[in-house]
Amino acid sequence: MKSDLVNSYAPALAAIRHDLHQHPELLFEEFRTSGIVARELARLGYQVTTGLGGTGVVGTLQRGTSRKSVGIRADMDALPIHETTGLPYASATPGKMHACGHDGHTTVLLGAARYLAETQNFDGTVHLIFQPAEEDVSGAKRMVEEGLFKQFPCDAIFAMHNMPGFPEGQILTRSGPIMAAVDMAKVIVKGVGGHGAMPHKAVDPVVAASSIVMALQTIVARNIDPGEQAVITVGAFNAGNFCTIIPETATLDIGIRSCTKEVREQLAQRIPALIKAQAESFGCTAEIDYQYSYPSTTNSPKETEFAFAVAREVSGNQPVHELPYPFMVSEDFAYMLEEVPGCYLMLGNGDGPERRMLHDPGYDFNDALLTKGTLLWGRLVERFLPVA
Repeated sequence: MKSDLVNSYAPALAAIRHDLHQHPELLFEEFRTSGIVARELARLGYQVTTGLGGTGVVGTLQRGTSRKSVGIRADMDALPIHETTGLPYASATPGKMHACGHDGHTTVLLGAARYLAETQNFDGTVHLIFQPAEEDVSGAKRMVEEGLFKQFPCDAIFAMHNMPGFPEGQILTRSGPIMAAVDMAKVIVKGVGGHGAMPHKAVDPVVAASSIVMALQTIVARNIDPGEQAVITVGAFNAGNFCTIIPETATLDIGIRSCTKEVREQLAQRIPALIKAQAESFGCTAEIDYQYSYPSTTNSPKETEFAFAVAREVSGNQPVHELPYPFMVSEDFAYMLEEVPGCYLMLGNGDGPERRMLHDPGYDFNDALLTKGTLLWGRLVERFLPVA
């Protein structure tokens, strides 16, 4: 692994990352970003496919005679957040910014593309997958549905996310679930409206919905195995518009997170049953729209063990960290892992007070990770597709 060569890329990679940061694009609008990616891949000699998943880009490089193939994925989209960093390269588009570091992820994979093209120290096929719309709707799902792995077969697939709060450059992962499934439920509690001074002549949906909110807290505490992880969050409660009026309806928006299929199904059965029973106990009815969203991001054991071995080679003075439990946020790379075995890794973004949390208007990707991430992906490909 030619680390000196990768380190020489640092100024060029920083320039690319700052340009992407200054020009953020939201889900399925990544036209400028994907154009930059496609041009850079073509310049490096990759076979370039555009338009998969709307604005997705795949760069393919084949060397030697091996029939093995590996995929590496980076996400490209920004968030609808107004940036407050004050950086010279801060977002030039009000209300949009790279608050999750996808500008860094894209740049790291372009760094790996350059390294692999220049060294050619592998035997097989590499597919570099630049995905749109990770933050919502799921560009990963769309790419899979549009034939990603039929057109670009992979024996394994890998992805990475930067993670504030951990030492700069530390690599973290775990076998099994590493991120949660997320589902959503919209509930409309229906009662009978009336005058606030005469509640006995109404059926108050606010009281019923309030009881539902509290009762939901018992599910994780009393229905889910204590050894499992689950989170139920009522993120929105809306009802009425004046203090002397009992409204006819109250609405709840609920986020539901789990890490295994068994717990996910248990929640999908228990939550609607509890809501309906609570509503009926107050004389109300409840309409429930329960929607499955992203599945859990689950790393396969063999590929995780392989990723750990590679991480130990390139981690330098930062020990590789095996996560004891999953993060309860979600990631649409899960859809790719349902199709192909692989591993999702974290790369520490720094743990100092200046390192803000993801989705923060003051967040910025740590440029020191550009070469560290490039080294990780370059070595992973060399190890997965070794030259005989």
